[in-house]
Amino acid sequence: MFRVTRQIDFCYGHRLLNYDGKCRYLHGHNGRAVIAIEAESLDDRGMVMDFSDIKRVVSRWIDDQLDHRMILCRRDPAVPMLEKLGEPLFLIDDNPTAENIAKLIYEFAAGQGFPVVECNLWETPNCFATYRPTK
Repeated sequence: MFRVTRQIDFCYGHRLLNYDGKCRYLHGHNGRAVIAIEAESLDDRGMVMDFSDIKRVVSRWIDDQLDHRMILCRRDPAVPMLEKLGEPLFLIDDNPTAENIAKLIYEFAAGQGFPVVECNLWETPNCFATYRPTK
């Protein structure tokens, strides 16, 4: 089995609902998504996938949809006020934990036809979450 990974750095803000700690407040992170792609064989160029293809599709989506945005749960009571202020938001159905953001990025990449096997979302230099679907 062959594997390639691509790191994508971006900045985002969020807050967690139903959480009793600092993360219940609006705050930001310098995040890093690490996307792992596998294949049993290499293409005619000797690659699992060209890193530039991952950048062109996944990095662009992250830049356009997540970078410098507040990633919030649709039910967050702050959403109407932030929308009224014109703040850039990306709304999801679940709490915007590192785990759920990793899953979001994984699902986007997989939906674009990439043979992604897992996605890590580094929230800080010391903490990350991984999403890998069960087989």
